[in-house]
Amino acid sequence: MALQALRPSAARFFSRPALSASISPVSFAVERWTRHLQNSVHIAGATLLTGASTWSIPSLLSDIWDSVLRAVPKKKTSHMKKRHRQMAGKALKDVKALNRCPGCGQIKRAHVLCAHCVKGLEANCTFMGCEKYAACTWRRVVIEDFVLFSISKYKYVVQHESQVGLVDSHPIDIFSLAVTSNQILSASGASSLKVHSTTDADFPLAQSLDGAHKIGCHHVVTSGNGLRAASVGFGGEIRIWSCQDGTWVEDGDISAGVGKSEVWAIALSEDGQTLAGTTHDGHIKVWDLSANGEEIRDFETKGSFGTCIDMSADGQYIASGHENGSIYIFSNETGRMPFSLSGLVKPVRAIAFSPGGKLLAAAGDSRVIVLYDTSSGEQVAHLSGHSAWILSLDWSHTGEYLLSGSFDGKVKVWSVERRACVATHSETDKAVWSVKWLPKVGKTEGFATAGANRSISFYREATGG
Repeated sequence: MALQALRPSAARFFSRPALSASISPVSFAVERWTRHLQNSVHIAGATLLTGASTWSIPSLLSDIWDSVLRAVPKKKTSHMKKRHRQMAGKALKDVKALNRCPGCGQIKRAHVLCAHCVKGLEANCTFMGCEKYAACTWRRVVIEDFVLFSISKYKYVVQHESQVGLVDSHPIDIFSLAVTSNQILSASGASSLKVHSTTDADFPLAQSLDGAHKIGCHHVVTSGNGLRAASVGFGGEIRIWSCQDGTWVEDGDISAGVGKSEVWAIALSEDGQTLAGTTHDGHIKVWDLSANGEEIRDFETKGSFGTCIDMSADGQYIASGHENGSIYIFSNETGRMPFSLSGLVKPVRAIAFSPGGKLLAAAGDSRVIVLYDTSSGEQVAHLSGHSAWILSLDWSHTGEYLLSGSFDGKVKVWSVERRACVATHSETDKAVWSVKWLPKVGKTEGFATAGANRSISFYREATGG
């Protein structure tokens, strides 16, 4: 009889009273189970006792439900996401905002440079404080010829090509630049090599080597002493040039292979006595120019196209980059390959030793510049920032900065110590095939760039405060 008394009525348990609009499903469920348990544990009006404790079932279920609610995590928005949303709103506001240029007074969008000032349309423009640099006397160039670009704390000035007469200096893309202490040589798809003076303010054309390569030239290099140069044409021919009193004359050629043995990229030693080149079948050849161009080395690789090459300042090592992403370092003294470097799985298009020879920079289709320690072959840094193929690299004379040019027209200056980009120039959206640092003028450094826009752009570090 007692067991029967404990059983709830089936009809009472399974009955479902209609829900009122003010009762939630959760409240209804708690109320139903509470009523059921109360009926089950109360026998003749007695309360369920366990030892010396008295349990109140409704309060117990309520506490359990509160703990469940506290256990469910609340949806939170991180500080970073809030900050991103704030910045996005600010950027949208900046895009729509207009203001007046402090230099020329023209109305412009607030977040971009003034088009009138950048293009040099105003003769007396004081945009971004040009008057502050009016004392600049570099090569007697007046400040109106410059437009100042300020990136972080590093300031560079760009001299307009139209003002220096270098627009359309070649009728076709300029593929390579080479510098001496007072000149810059340029090679293009045209048959001639151009030589411009870097000692004059307007960079005049000093010499044109007409007919140097019948179907164009893709590489030109100079020795460290500035007395010898070498160039390679699309026909596979290698020309050697000597400088006599500032005038370049042909000084013979190198008998290179044909077909797969044809030479592509070249590098010249500091003294101009040794020439190295890559071939289509991956060989690295070395010639002694003091012995009438005799071939003295022939290094073999895995057979991938040799896209780029460089020689250390002391002439001890040669580094080559290849189409399959391989990088090799060869010793001219032992004739062996000390290191085969990894890290770039895509074609390598530029490679360069630091002035001291302790670091090797390599870049290409991976859009990343990798720095290697030449004593161990280990990677020591990755420089990321380019969004297109990197086509050219060059170290500053002190080794403090690395210059890079890419297929999307951007030129970047990297601080080797900080492992970061300190300046970006994007005056063109066409490919930059070659970048070169210029000889120092006083305490300032400068560089030149050239590419698919068929012109040479010259940059100098801004002087003044």
